[in-house]
Amino acid sequence: MTEIHFHFNVPDRLAYACRLLRKALKRGTSGVAVCAPPATLTRLDRTLWTFDPQEFIPHLMLRAGETPPPRLRRTPIWLVEDAQQGGHHPVLVHLGEEPLAGFESFSRLIEIVSTDDQGRDAARRRWKHYAGRGYAIEKYDVAGPA
Repeated sequence: MTEIHFHFNVPDRLAYACRLLRKALKRGTSGVAVCAPPATLTRLDRTLWTFDPQEFIPHLMLRAGETPPPRLRRTPIWLVEDAQQGGHHPVLVHLGEEPLAGFESFSRLIEIVSTDDQGRDAARRRWKHYAGRGYAIEKYDVAGPA
């Protein structure tokens, strides 16, 4: 069964996603798919290129219906509009607002929740969606203890 983790109180979702992806690479994770709407993926792609001038975070971006060319299939991070495009990766990071179809094919799903009210409300809907289907959910408060 897919492990579901909510990381909440994140002030900048894209910067946090970059740090999370860098950490996954350093730990040797075999692959991460990031699913989000097209505009968010475009901003994340740009942010990954400029996140740290001393590091390169290898990634590719696939639009809906695209598949990577054979020479790029081993790229560890895939930015995808549809979770099914990244199905062979064990980890899925979700930056969308609605519950994600197809998350069940991943070993782990990570939801990144912002600090704004709209982001929190959307996260509550996703939490209820997953919990209602019997998934145990782990939560991580990025802000830490007050």
